[in-house]
Amino acid sequence: MAGGKARRGWKWTHRLLAVSGAAVLLFGIFGAVTLGPLLLRPNAYKAVASIETQPSFHDPALLARAWALPVAEKYRQRPYEYQSNPSFCGPASVANLLRSLGVDFAQADVIRGTRFQPWFGLLVNGLTLEELADLIRRRLDRPVHIVRDLSLAAFREAMKRSNDPNRRLIVNFHRGPLFGRGAGHFSPVLGYLPDRDLVFVGDVNGDYTPFLVGTERLWQAATTIDSASGKARGLLIVGPLAP
Repeated sequence: MAGGKARRGWKWTHRLLAVSGAAVLLFGIFGAVTLGPLLLRPNAYKAVASIETQPSFHDPALLARAWALPVAEKYRQRPYEYQSNPSFCGPASVANLLRSLGVDFAQADVIRGTRFQPWFGLLVNGLTLEELADLIRRRLDRPVHIVRDLSLAAFREAMKRSNDPNRRLIVNFHRGPLFGRGAGHFSPVLGYLPDRDLVFVGDVNGDYTPFLVGTERLWQAATTIDSASGKARGLLIVGPLAP
């Protein structure tokens, strides 16, 4: 009888190991399918000098001024939430935007009950501008506008209006034109310093944290093509488009 129990125990252990092995294999395949192309794709921006070398990038005095801007102050009233993994920059951006408007949401709450369900904790292929706009509309009763293909002058005007407390902006950009590395990314725009023509980007990646960047440099990164949608990246504007 003891031998029978031992055999049953061995069978259960064997099944558990088999299931665990299959899960690890599936996770490996998933990672290869989703992250492999990104890792193997040649870096077209390797010659780009990173904005991290610019004095304004994390300048303490300029950051203090930026955090005092009217919209940035709203974001600062609650702890800033950084993305839980590389595929969650969209949900993390939406969560911070909602919290700046007094709606308490974590990034996991943003996608709960939607069709955007993670697999092994990751969102396959991330999100497009349209998909992120849909997530915001589900959680917030305000107009949400997708803005693409702006000229530099129009983009600068949009950045100037990011200081309006009635608006919130999320920028979709490629990290390459800014840092010489990386891929597509979402982050809120926290404000604009007009005398320095600097945009305050609330980077939801904790390795970068919120930073300052010249408007033209950010525009270059936000007018790249998103390979997932085949469309240009751009802005999400929550609130009125016109003053």
